[in-house]
Amino acid sequence: MNVQRTDSSDPYDVRSVHPDVYLGTASDRYAGWIGTIYSESWRESVTHRSRKLGGRSFREEQVPIASAAEYFEHFRCLELDFTFYRPLIDPDGTPGNNYRVLSAYAEAAPGHARFYLKAPQQVFARRLRGGRTSSYRDNPDYLNVGMFVKGFLDPARDLLGDRLGGVICEQEYQRQRDSPTAESHTSAFATFFSEVQEATGRHAGRDLGCHLEIRSPHLLESPYFDWLEAAGIGHVFSHWTWLPPIRDQWMRSGQRLTSARKEVVSRLLTPLRVPYAEAYAAAFPFDRELKEIAESESGKAMVLDTVALSLQALRHDTAPVLLLNNRAWGSAPELARRIAERLRAEIQVLSDGLTILRPTTLPDTSH
Repeated sequence: MNVQRTDSSDPYDVRSVHPDVYLGTASDRYAGWIGTIYSESWRESVTHRSRKLGGRSFREEQVPIASAAEYFEHFRCLELDFTFYRPLIDPDGTPGNNYRVLSAYAEAAPGHARFYLKAPQQVFARRLRGGRTSSYRDNPDYLNVGMFVKGFLDPARDLLGDRLGGVICEQEYQRQRDSPTAESHTSAFATFFSEVQEATGRHAGRDLGCHLEIRSPHLLESPYFDWLEAAGIGHVFSHWTWLPPIRDQWMRSGQRLTSARKEVVSRLLTPLRVPYAEAYAAAFPFDRELKEIAESESGKAMVLDTVALSLQALRHDTAPVLLLNNRAWGSAPELARRIAERLRAEIQVLSDGLTILRPTTLPDTSH
């Protein structure tokens, strides 16, 4: 394991934890980050919009996309999730609004930037909310290869080139009684990614950097992880409301890192058992660490599990990609700082040649 590292005097600059560690956030442009990530000069350019969530109204404030240059002075990667809500290319073949937004990011970000894009839910959701009653219905475009490749993947690669680090393919939570069997669920994905490879001439895991985030715990079983390993596609270790802890996901995976690209993605999104709206309201306006999370046993476990997964990845010559959301901690930059501090300490122990079993250690029975 390579333990080279450099230091930064800015506690929010987490780029130098380790050459193979990629720390970033899930979304950016939060005005609450002015003073930590963004300079005060952006304050006069802040725009705002109203959002209703969980019966409450919030005034969201954003800095311009041009702030991406300063973002990448602190982080090595960025997850963009607006691509989740609609494809880049409209059904009639014309570039949509998301295409223009991604183009603006491509122009603003430096050459060393690394983006992880969320694939459109229109492709990966088995059911979508729609109709006059806003009830959930079967998605007619589920695992639509043409929509994925032509409507999303090809234009994303055209705009970002080598700066496209990977694609996060998220599937919504499903109750067990509404779900397919683990075998049929896996078989559908196997067919889909095989057809994607045929359509693009590129390996879905190694070349395109596809990672699957399955939010239904009952589907995280051996057939799924066996197929991921054979296909070379990564499992996203997500810290999210209804998923088991990252440590438990590691055990369910058979302690395997499955991406042929030799990277593992972990997304820290919400505290466990805390719904989205509740986590959002607690964290808003995303400008400080929430002590009730940071000092809780579950909050400490989230940090330790993330660090432990990162160390396991480094031991197996795999790059950890850590994507952090404000809702998980109150402020994603504060969470990044906390994880970076712990990782640096652990890497120091390894570089000093100590072999003490530390509380962050995930079990490894692969040897």
